[in-house]
Amino acid sequence: MHKTFLAILFTIFATLVVRAELVFRAGAATSNISPWMGLSINGNMHNHIGTNLHDQLHVRAIVLDDGTNRLAIAVADSCMIYREIFDNAKKIIHEKSGLGVENILMSATHTHSAPASVSIFQTDADKEYQMFLTRRLADAVLKAINNLQPAKIGWDVERDPRHVSNRRWHMKPGVINKDMFGGTNDQVRMNPRPGSPDLLEPAGPSDPDVSVVTIKSIDDKPFALLANYSMHYCGDVGGDGIYSADYFGAFCEAVQRRLDPQHTNGFVAILSNGTSGDCSSTDFEHAPTPAPAFTKINAVANDIADDALKCFSRAQYHEWVPLKVVTKEIVLGVRHGTPAEVVRAKVRLAKVTRHNGQVSPWSPDVYTRETVLLNEFPNQVPVILQAIRIGDLGIVAIPCEVFAEIGLEIKAKSPLKQTFTIELANAYHGYLPTPAQHKLGGYETWRARSSYLEVDASPKVVTAVIDLLQQLRH
Repeated sequence: MHKTFLAILFTIFATLVVRAELVFRAGAATSNISPWMGLSINGNMHNHIGTNLHDQLHVRAIVLDDGTNRLAIAVADSCMIYREIFDNAKKIIHEKSGLGVENILMSATHTHSAPASVSIFQTDADKEYQMFLTRRLADAVLKAINNLQPAKIGWDVERDPRHVSNRRWHMKPGVINKDMFGGTNDQVRMNPRPGSPDLLEPAGPSDPDVSVVTIKSIDDKPFALLANYSMHYCGDVGGDGIYSADYFGAFCEAVQRRLDPQHTNGFVAILSNGTSGDCSSTDFEHAPTPAPAFTKINAVANDIADDALKCFSRAQYHEWVPLKVVTKEIVLGVRHGTPAEVVRAKVRLAKVTRHNGQVSPWSPDVYTRETVLLNEFPNQVPVILQAIRIGDLGIVAIPCEVFAEIGLEIKAKSPLKQTFTIELANAYHGYLPTPAQHKLGGYETWRARSSYLEVDASPKVVTAVIDLLQQLRH
């Protein structure tokens, strides 16, 4: 017993000595991904061409190093990004720095005013911009690695329900909800008219958490801030051809003004998208008041920035915390049309009248085309999942537009003290509704390249990420 006790004391002493020799470091950087004019813009049912740039688009990155493990998180002002782009960027980073690709998390914010990086609905991605984006994703992380310095880190969470609500609504009896395949079995409507007397109740919850990771230099100067909020986007940019980072970019500028107004500290603010696949900034219970472009974007950005600063001020800062990253691939099925549906879609598509190569937006013709294009997908796809531990904070990365109730379930089941999810991370696999939400129907469940994973995908994803979070405990 005496020898066992001495052995335990020796192990504890040795661990403390090793930790005393370790230095926690952090680096942060940005790279500009603003496009040239004339590129298609993602996030619409028909093709919009960029004609003006309202604000600069960026990749914003932080790199953390505990002396043993190193990880990177990069968030790009883009609607969604293919896995191939992320993987190629990670490969460049690995080749130039040695950082393992499995230790890099990359995601898109989901601004609907960025150049297309994914071909979806009637918008096709520009290959030259995809290559540009790949290099700039890598650049942001490589610069952050070069900026590594001793640092302190903390985290906290603030709740702010003012700007997020579920956008899927049950309607009063007798109101018909039509889908794009000619069916009338949908039980919910996405984005109904605000203030409509036909509204009953939302079909699901929203997540009001503003989760924040804050970093200071050793002499307590603001260094970097990573926030996470589960709200889709604002979109009040004032025109179809406007490039903008939406409220994600406005948030970063608002935090910068508050913490490093003179740009003397090299401070970097980042806002990642949480689980917002079914959430919006719209107050559906009340009719909207007309307002100039960017009014909502700036209001949301400033309020969430205020929340983030509360977290920055009250967080408990640590001069060293352990870091760990685990990843896993699972295989999920793809929802194709039946052979008969595909044949009918091809026949119909051949007869569709097009204007400038486009079919009518929000029409069955769009989904006819999607049925044909989706038929080229394999029967199954590999889906990459990732979890990060920073002290007793957990970060989950899912490559989908994740419904809020899934994010809330992950938080509730996580073994770590605080957890949040970054969606649209490391790949793009469309919407991720729950099986129950699939039964309700609605836009997010309609079969297309924007929503093609099997109906039972979300329980499999949740099971896998909870397993990853359990692994982080050891």
